[in-house]
Amino acid sequence: MADTPTIRLATAEDVPLILQFIRELADYEKALHEVEATEESLLATLSFPDTPPKRGTVYTALISPPPSADQPSPIPVGMALFFYNYSTWRAAPGIYLEDLYVQPSARGHGYGFKLLKYLAQKVVEVRGRRLEWSVLRWNKPSIDFYERVGAKGMEEWMKMMVEGEALDRLAAEV
Repeated sequence: MADTPTIRLATAEDVPLILQFIRELADYEKALHEVEATEESLLATLSFPDTPPKRGTVYTALISPPPSADQPSPIPVGMALFFYNYSTWRAAPGIYLEDLYVQPSARGHGYGFKLLKYLAQKVVEVRGRRLEWSVLRWNKPSIDFYERVGAKGMEEWMKMMVEGEALDRLAAEV
């Protein structure tokens, strides 16, 4: 049996597992009550392997442990949900990592690192120039992990977001 984990792009059949991972991540971030995603909304908005990559196309990479005699076809234990974006300053594409999640029981085996390597390879494939994401300031274990792989915090940049009623008001003013 192979001794390396398997990474593959999710298919429509994986949507229930993707929703499970989203809910587990939200629970870890103490925001489960904010999850609005459903299997139906994910099916309508995610892309699958037959969708060519372009800006805004949302994919999910799933990682499974290496097969074993006990588990010849192991189920995925983590995901990287990402989309292609564009940097005007670099005049080049990139990838935005929306969510990186590995189930607690599978942590410590390098799965998160392998998912980041997979995404870095995807950036290079499209001649991109950056892989970026956000992390909660209180999430020290994740920040430490990201710094170990060479990421640096962009302290001078602040994430901004318009949602809910404010989004509706802004859209109505056009």
